[in-house]
Amino acid sequence: MKIKLRPYQTEDTQAILNIINYNILNSTALYDYSIRTYDQQKAILEEKINKKFPVIVAVIDDKVVGFGMYSEFRFREAYKYTVEHSVYVDNSLHGKGIGKLLLHELIQLAKKQKLHTMIAVIDAENQSSVEFHEKFGFKTVGIIKESGYKFDRWLHSVFMQLILE
Repeated sequence: MKIKLRPYQTEDTQAILNIINYNILNSTALYDYSIRTYDQQKAILEEKINKKFPVIVAVIDDKVVGFGMYSEFRFREAYKYTVEHSVYVDNSLHGKGIGKLLLHELIQLAKKQKLHTMIAVIDAENQSSVEFHEKFGFKTVGIIKESGYKFDRWLHSVFMQLILE
């Protein structure tokens, strides 16, 4: 199984949408309630690219199996060196190293853009994602209790940070 990484192309939108919508419906990885439309997802991806932030995809045999991206953490000017990232992998392919390749590449791209820090916001129930980020040097810097409500329960957000320099 050879995994290739490359920049997002418009024709990748449907595959990304499928991954996102699966997570909206079946996990607390996204705090959205409603699935996204093709046009909504395409607009989200294009906005990131228009702001000079990367969107990358992982491909096996010409099939998109995961993606990663980052964008501004907050909208005040002083935050311009801090980004929040997302990495998602097709649910049937977890544990195959796809997420590891995507996050490694995002970190390298952020360093090339002379960014200072990356933030991960992870649902506290997703301990495997917390441990995954720890392997890359991310540290837990805070937990916001009951910051989201989904699937008839309150959810806690774990904030993790990696200093890039």
